[in-house]
Amino acid sequence: MPLFRLTALLALLAAAAPAGAAGLSPFGVWFTQDHDGAFEIYPCRDGLLCGRLVWMADESPRPGTTGPQRDIHNPDPARRDRTICGLEMMTGFRPDADGVWSGGRIYNPEDGEDYRSTVTVKGPNTLALRGYIMVPLLGQTQIWTRVPPSFSERCGQK
Repeated sequence: MPLFRLTALLALLAAAAPAGAAGLSPFGVWFTQDHDGAFEIYPCRDGLLCGRLVWMADESPRPGTTGPQRDIHNPDPARRDRTICGLEMMTGFRPDADGVWSGGRIYNPEDGEDYRSTVTVKGPNTLALRGYIMVPLLGQTQIWTRVPPSFSERCGQK
C-alpha cells in the first residue's frame, strides 16, 4: 500500500474515533503513569469530579524530616504540615463531553503549584490526564491505568 494511502487511512480512522470513551466512568482508583502513586477519583461537590492520593510507592520521609511526607512546597505556610498521602489534589472537573472532564485543577506537591487540567477516559482501564499552563497546548499528558481489584494497599499500610 503506498504511503499516501496508508497515511490517509490512518487519518480517517483517527477522525472517526471518539475523543473519549462514551459511557465509561473515570471514578475509581488509578495508578499514575509511572505507577509511583494511586489516586481515587470520585464525585464531589455539585456533580464535579475530584481526586485524592491514596497510595504512594515511597512514603519514606524526605531527607532531614521524620514521619510521612508533608506538603512542604505549598505556597501557604499554614498548609505545609499537611500529609501528602490522602491529600485531595484534583478538584473542580466538570463533565464536558462523553468521557471528557474539563475545567479542573491538579495540585503538584513537588512544586506547590496548581495546574489547569482535563481528564479524558480512553477506555475501561485507561484515562489521560492533561495538566497545562494557560492553554492545553502548553501542557503534558499522563496516561493512568485503573488499579486492579486485587490491589488494596493504601496510605500508611506499609
